[in-house]
Amino acid sequence: MKPVYWKSKIISAGFAWLAHVMELCNQSSVAEFVLLGLAEGDMTETMLFVLFLVIYLITLVGNCTIVMLIRVEHRLHTPMYFFLLHLSLLDICYSTVTIPQMLVHLLSRHKAISFVRCAFQMYIFVVFGNAECVLMSLMAYDRYVAICHPLHYTSIINWHFCSWTTGAAWLSGFLNSLIVNAFALRLPYCIQNRINQFFCEVLAMIKLASGDSSEAEIAVFVFGSLLLLLPFILIAASYARIGIAILHIRSAEGQYRAISTCGSHLLVVSLFYGTALFAYMRPSSVSSATGQDKAVSVFYTMVTPMMNPLIYSLRNKEVKGALRKLLSKKTTAPNM
Repeated sequence: MKPVYWKSKIISAGFAWLAHVMELCNQSSVAEFVLLGLAEGDMTETMLFVLFLVIYLITLVGNCTIVMLIRVEHRLHTPMYFFLLHLSLLDICYSTVTIPQMLVHLLSRHKAISFVRCAFQMYIFVVFGNAECVLMSLMAYDRYVAICHPLHYTSIINWHFCSWTTGAAWLSGFLNSLIVNAFALRLPYCIQNRINQFFCEVLAMIKLASGDSSEAEIAVFVFGSLLLLLPFILIAASYARIGIAILHIRSAEGQYRAISTCGSHLLVVSLFYGTALFAYMRPSSVSSATGQDKAVSVFYTMVTPMMNPLIYSLRNKEVKGALRKLLSKKTTAPNM
């Protein structure tokens, strides 16, 4: 089918979801939710504000730099960096969904968020999180083909493959979030309105429902498992094959080159999946929003998007070379 058809379907589904949210908002007796945040006390909140503002600025600068380098440097116009560009875009969006609002709440005594804004934040957050899971599996498959089937790399990982699979990653995020949030938002919210998190997170919100929430919890677990575990299985299988291929390389230089090729991505995957699996793959009985869970949420919503560009820029020779080239142009331009 033509891409225009899918775009119209996505837009129609988005408008239908928004109309459904507005209807639920009118039916619910809870007009707004209160985000309890990470800590209480003016001094603690001021320190957290400064810390998270610095993290957010580093995230924006680092990921925007990666995007700009890939766009302007012709040597980086390859499938590997095409996926990295989309990862940086996702990290920018992912952190922007949660951090700015949290910064405002850290400086304000009124920490409420309306039902519609909370539903929108919850929907967008799941979209970007799911899309990032699928994108990381594509990056792992790209490295697998590059190391295990180098002669067929250009025929398998071509631009048609990159465009369609990246589009599928974004689409899977939108569709999965649509389903998960439909289960969460159909629940009645009549009494409790205090979310024990610093953003509108699906599991934390479901716990506030007045009725039976077991069906919604099962749906979140099932669809969350699909978008977390299936990409993770593909990543694990890709790196298992890569590990076997590296063991068959006789020269130490060849082994080092193969390891350095996928080392940055493996580190990024470990950071993201280690915290995401801990947060969403546990039974509901032990996944209440404790201080430990909030710390984990901080890690995968703030720290990981900040670390990704640092990891790729410090460990990747081509990215470091493009950055040095760009900085040298900036420094020599005034003297010309």
